[in-house]
Amino acid sequence: YMAVSFPRSLALSAVIALAPGSGLAADVPAATSPAAPRPASRDLPVSLDAASSEVDYRTNTVNFRDVVISQGGMRVAAESARATGLNFENATWNFRGNVRITVDGGSLRSDEAKVDFAANRIARATISGSPAQFEQKRAETTELARGRAGLIVYDVPTGTVKLTQDAWLTDGRNDISGQELVYNVREQRVQAEAKPGNTDRVRITIRPRDPGAAP
Repeated sequence: YMAVSFPRSLALSAVIALAPGSGLAADVPAATSPAAPRPASRDLPVSLDAASSEVDYRTNTVNFRDVVISQGGMRVAAESARATGLNFENATWNFRGNVRITVDGGSLRSDEAKVDFAANRIARATISGSPAQFEQKRAETTELARGRAGLIVYDVPTGTVKLTQDAWLTDGRNDISGQELVYNVREQRVQAEAKPGNTDRVRITIRPRDPGAAP
């Protein structure tokens, strides 16, 4: 494997360090002491590790094989990645092949993904597949929140996962399907709605809890 180091001016490094997080949200504030404040997510280093790289100076594109990019508690891994230059200030990276986006407590999986960087931090991940999949361990329970759709958009600043194209989501017991489902990973809340003028409706399957089961 090769580790790629970037200029200090970009606040980047080649050391992968996963920071503690809360659920699927990468920027949930954590309690810190005044003497050791937690750095803002934009100040955390972006790390890149790859089996190989190929730079095309004519088109200013870089191709990576077996690549892992991480920042704080968020990690993106795929069989290949393509980017225009090594600039994370305002850039879009395209990943293909067994894409896995993971953080503490949650993950997204797909065939393809587009990851947008803004101000040297991961801002949004758009994944597509047959289908793209999402899951998060729910707080204070052993159940998983899981979803699948043709297209899933994870917005890091808002901490929301939007599922479209045959969207389906479960909290581990009840199922929801519809045109568009939005899951708030911080509040663990689902919003589902049908677009005006469309005959498709939101469908919910509620499974009664076993009377003998723990609440």
